[in-house]
Amino acid sequence: MAPGVALTCVNTGKFKTGCLMINLVGKLSGDTAASFALLPRVLLRGSARHPDMEQITVALDELYGARIEPIVRKKGEAHCVGFYSDFPDNRFFQGSESVLEQVANLVFEILLTPIMKEGLLLAEYIDSEKKNLIDDIQAGINDKRSYSIDRLIEEMCAGEAFATNRLGDVSGVDAITPQSLTAAHRDILKCSRIEILYCGNAEPEQVRSAMRPLLDGLPERADVALPDTEVIFYPNSRPPKRFEETLDVAQGKLAVGFRLGDSMKGIPDYPAFMVFNAIYGAGDVSKLFLNVRERLSLCYYIGSMLEVYKGVLIVASGIDPSNFETALDEILTQLGQIKDGIISEQELQSAKNSVITAIMSEMDRPAGLLELYFSSILSKNLYDPPSLRDMVEAVSADRVVKIASGVEPDSVYTLKWNRGQRQ
Repeated sequence: MAPGVALTCVNTGKFKTGCLMINLVGKLSGDTAASFALLPRVLLRGSARHPDMEQITVALDELYGARIEPIVRKKGEAHCVGFYSDFPDNRFFQGSESVLEQVANLVFEILLTPIMKEGLLLAEYIDSEKKNLIDDIQAGINDKRSYSIDRLIEEMCAGEAFATNRLGDVSGVDAITPQSLTAAHRDILKCSRIEILYCGNAEPEQVRSAMRPLLDGLPERADVALPDTEVIFYPNSRPPKRFEETLDVAQGKLAVGFRLGDSMKGIPDYPAFMVFNAIYGAGDVSKLFLNVRERLSLCYYIGSMLEVYKGVLIVASGIDPSNFETALDEILTQLGQIKDGIISEQELQSAKNSVITAIMSEMDRPAGLLELYFSSILSKNLYDPPSLRDMVEAVSADRVVKIASGVEPDSVYTLKWNRGQRQ
């Protein structure tokens, strides 16, 4: 569409709503994370034409109840911020200007022409949203399951951009001023990769026509590429690094981080990764669930999650601290079973069915469908999400074993309760 700006159109009449996603993708960094996370919140407070939230709400109501929400995510070491909007699909309305065009105009107005005073974003909006963002960051400790995963990543990936929280940290938020956030707004418009995704009944040429004049408001840009993610193929130290923390918690947490090894070299076998994860720990048909939780009763919950962009696998569990070492041994034993090819035909097919069900569930939602396409773009391994089901079905046990053969434990994080506080 323009230097460093790409458009993906998913043309379908399956849904009653259309959706538009504007992603500004930059390199994840501790220096910019807080500003990037704050920016879409502040921009949504008011534009030059609609200077406050009340007027933006009125404008959305006039567009048949359209919604605009901020996006702040990290995918590997890419920091993705921007806006997501959904609205009634074009085919339900007749007129010279479609709902899509009007919504796109409003989204780009909010992005490109925010309300300013003396050339700076409004201090009152910034101060208000800084408080909200700090509250969200500090609330992270309240969900101990997510907190333990975040702490594992911080320790395991210390010195890597991936250790940075998508929301930044409190000190970073505190340091934001109208001057610094205005500069961040200017920089992100000029230096980020912009990925626009649309899902709905409008033809691609209509979507292109709606977007093309809006891009004229961007500053002069180079042809910015998607940022790279540093992949660490194997841990630097063996045995795994250990990190322990004590808090006033009702349940201990054990989180184990793995590097995915040689399978991350070249073009990763994404469908095989998904099936491997389902066999190992993602869901109630996995080895971890059936053995560590059900057969041995070593934990209250357990599951694995894959960060394929970064080449990291995380196993998270809620557990009594007296079972930490026994559970850790069994977690590694179950990985060893997959490495040794101990995968029954039933396990393989159940894992495939689980992955396919999750894919089809995402494809039943406009936002989920766009997320599949966006994930494909960021992986730099373009695949067609509707064909992903067949790709998963074709995964063999040998491909799963090949994935597992390179997986090695890197770090172990334990969260224990402080018995003195509990008494």
